[in-house]
Amino acid sequence: MTNPSEPRPFSRAVARWIAPAAAPSLASALQNELKISALAARILVQRGFTAPAAARAFLAPDLTQLNDPFAMRDMDRAVARLKHALDAREPILLYGDYDVDGTTSIVILKKALEILDGRVDWHIPHRLKDGYGMHPEAIERAAKQGIRLIVSVDTGIRAAAVVGRARELGMDVIVTDHHLPEEALPPAFAVLNPNRPGCRYPEKNLCGAGVALKLIQGLLSVSGLTAERRRALLDSFLKLVAVATVADIVPLTGENRVIVRRGLSGLAIVRNEGLKALLSVAGFAEGDCPSAGQVAFRLAPRINAAGRMASAADVIELFSTVDGARARVIAQQLDLLNRERQDEESSTVEQILKECAATEFDHTQPALVFAQPGWHLGVVGIVASRLVERFSRPVFVLSEGREEGHYAGSGRSVPDFHILEALESMPDLFKKFGGHRQAAGLTIEAARIEEFRRRFTAFAKSVLRPEDLCPRLLVDAEARFDELTEQAVADVFELAPFGAGNPAPLLQANCVEVAGPPTLMSEGKHCRIPFRQGRRVLTMKAWGFGDRAAQFIKGSRFDVLFQVEEDAYARKQGYGTWSATLKDFRPSGAEAAAVETAAR
Repeated sequence: MTNPSEPRPFSRAVARWIAPAAAPSLASALQNELKISALAARILVQRGFTAPAAARAFLAPDLTQLNDPFAMRDMDRAVARLKHALDAREPILLYGDYDVDGTTSIVILKKALEILDGRVDWHIPHRLKDGYGMHPEAIERAAKQGIRLIVSVDTGIRAAAVVGRARELGMDVIVTDHHLPEEALPPAFAVLNPNRPGCRYPEKNLCGAGVALKLIQGLLSVSGLTAERRRALLDSFLKLVAVATVADIVPLTGENRVIVRRGLSGLAIVRNEGLKALLSVAGFAEGDCPSAGQVAFRLAPRINAAGRMASAADVIELFSTVDGARARVIAQQLDLLNRERQDEESSTVEQILKECAATEFDHTQPALVFAQPGWHLGVVGIVASRLVERFSRPVFVLSEGREEGHYAGSGRSVPDFHILEALESMPDLFKKFGGHRQAAGLTIEAARIEEFRRRFTAFAKSVLRPEDLCPRLLVDAEARFDELTEQAVADVFELAPFGAGNPAPLLQANCVEVAGPPTLMSEGKHCRIPFRQGRRVLTMKAWGFGDRAAQFIKGSRFDVLFQVEEDAYARKQGYGTWSATLKDFRPSGAEAAAVETAAR
């Protein structure tokens, strides 16, 4: 469904709809056993939950499903070393990253160690002045200050030289990280990373704060605190770990699902002054319980804005202060920084798209690298994400780094492309790099960017097929309008939290009729479209469909893909508890055949 007047590089890739496998007997058995709606049962079966016990555990995650922290390699060494530091009153330095994952990791580990009477300081590099990762200058300052134990959080797994320098200076380092390691691990006292070779920890998808949580869990188990106190503390830490887990876009399955489900439910009652202030500035009323989607779009960006646009130290202060007035001031500052970030992001994306339209942009390339001085380094990762959404292929966005003659930036990927493996195939190009399957960062000499563009594109061409660059929409179930009752939709919401690895169910309704003209919103960018199936009319929000509103002619029929979501506004207005959002559409029946024939 494209607009022929648009320049070719802006054409929307036609998504492939992947139909659900039919398993009516399994869905019926699950429906009867769990006493849930047929729609929820079909979705569960489609997602692999065919056994009632597994489905029941998925629908009702609890803390008993958390894994034993000592199943993680080196956990015993890390806990013993921290216990010794606490008993000996050694000063401990926490070294973190400047994003949501890194800052929340510092906050929870700092709080846990202080509760255990630890002497704790922390350090976060400045994104624009220092760049990503651990730096020897900070390590040397720590040594002069008498630090003998450093715990890295959400960083350090590729900092072999810096960890080695700490060792030379007489300091032990405990690395806690989740990013993929190099072939050789850093020479640390202990390395906690479920993705390190030889680690049998069952949950490989923890974020950095998740790994820090496991360290806290292990430390609390040998602390002498009562079981009730340990459980209460763990519950309190889950709130920020849930935010970090959502923000870091790791799969919300397995242990992560337990963390996020439990942590988000705890946000209805918040005592931390900083978290209360942040929820308020993000538009949540006291007692509201944000969904994972609301965390991703309303909470996480405000936390990230500090590290992107100013100093992530503000986040540590926000979540550490007991002064409600000070917390509100910091939260307002983060809100303003986030608006500044949004402006920078929009401006950069618009500039790139305009340049693509004005030049001979080769839309057939399987990977893209954009580089230009002046782009704000704090937003290049988000810009790369937006361009991946637009072009459906891996993208790097680079700008001038803090070192003269060097560029730095971030890349984001499509599901079938391991972006870190791409960088590992050409390590000679970079001063430093790191990341994981879907996101990575690098620093490179300006003179080598064109070579990087060529080799990155060649690597992508060698592993990606044309169909890999076409968006795939995995349909969870066909849903008739008449079965979308309040109870059926409520059962669907029990599959939440939704996000990476557990997306909101994508439903398909066939042969629906446009019941009236679309209503345009936001200067024509978005619209609302009334669809009729049988006797029921369902009005769907259509974000970003404003330029295609003319296709929805009253009486025309389409097959539509849509999602249902909780809608607090609709609830307050008495319109029900949920709404529907259009995700894609295609002409149905004879109209679809006519379009296919015309295309030939």
